[in-house]
Formats: sequence, C-alpha cells, structure tokens
Amino acid sequence: MSESGSELSHLDAAGNAHMVDVSAKAITTREAIARGRVVMQATTLNLILGGGIPKGDVLAVARVAGIMAAKRTADLIPLCHLLNLSHASISFTPDPAGPALEIEATVRCQGQTGVEMEALTAVSVAALTIYDMCKSVDKTMHIDQIRLIAKRGGRSDEGKDRG
Repeated sequence: MSESGSELSHLDAAGNAHMVDVSAKAITTREAIARGRVVMQATTLNLILGGGIPKGDVLAVARVAGIMAAKRTADLIPLCHLLNLSHASISFTPDPAGPALEIEATVRCQGQTGVEMEALTAVSVAALTIYDMCKSVDKTMHIDQIRLIAKRGGRSDEGKDRG
C-alpha cells in the first residue's frame, strides 16, 4: 500500500495520477545500475570499434547522450522527481558473439527517492543514439534487454545485483 492508500503509488485515493510525496523519507545515497544491448551485424560492430562509422565517434556521442538523458529524466517521465545527480556513467562492452554492444549505466545521488528511472533512461538514450548513428550502415539493428540490474539505498535497498 502507498501513502495515499491505493496499491499504485502514483494514484491518489480518487484514482488520479500524482507525484509521490517523498518529503518524509530520509536522504540516503541512492544508486541504480541498468543495462541494455544494441544487436547488430558483426561488420557494424567492427566499424563502431574501429571508428569507421560516417557520423563520427559512436561511443563518445552515445556516452554523452546517456549522461545527458539521466540528468533530464524528470523532463521525460511525467511523474519522476527532479534529482540532483552526483554521478552518471555509461560504459560499453562489445559482444562479438552477439554480435552486440552491451551498455551499462550507473547513476547515484543523495536523495529521498531512487535513481532507477535515470539509469534506465540513460541506457535507453545511449542505445537510441547508437541506433541513430549506425542505421545507415545496418538495417538489421535492434535494441534489446533494457533492464534494471541493481538498486541500492533507501527503505527497499536490495543491496545486490539482479543479474
């Protein structure tokens, strides 16, 4: 049950959408890690890793796009709280067997609510940026497996990776 008495925390007693009031929650260190993949042809992965995509350095642009997205999540997701992030990072791991590019975002803040949506948004926008920059060389690409891997901090601290 939420503080409004409904089972869904973003609905009030009358069923109207609202932003959850977190003012009574303690300020703690919050962290979330999310992952996703862009599946592509092996030649596309090699072009990305070798700097051969015509639009430029795909990983550098996607990294900046993901970080910017984490910072702007409250502008994109209507009921998210505006958070003062203390850390946002994006890393990429090539998977030649996929072939794919694995994306991981880690986001942290000192706050009263978690940063899961910021980490998921960062991965999503980094993946979309990779897709946009490579779509002219690979029509088979697709974005896959965007998911929350871990969250820490707050009352429902899971404290471990989800895998």
